[in-house]
Amino acid sequence: MIDWTLHIESDPEKLFGKPVIMNTRIPVDLILEKLAVGDTIDDLIDAYPSITKDDIGACLMFAADSIKNEIIISKAS
Repeated sequence: MIDWTLHIESDPEKLFGKPVIMNTRIPVDLILEKLAVGDTIDDLIDAYPSITKDDIGACLMFAADSIKNEIIISKAS
């Protein structure tokens, strides 16, 4: 399993503290959005040669960890 803390950083000096891939200004949410609309890992690596497959996996792990303990309350129908 990928340890996202080795790949993702949040620094107030970079993009106002948004989570980004370490040593880049590529935000995690951009990678997640691109994956959601159908871009492949290879597409992302071609578009952003400074990132790796593990960086992309770390974005997914970051997202999973971010919502893992969320409580969802649905409205009764």
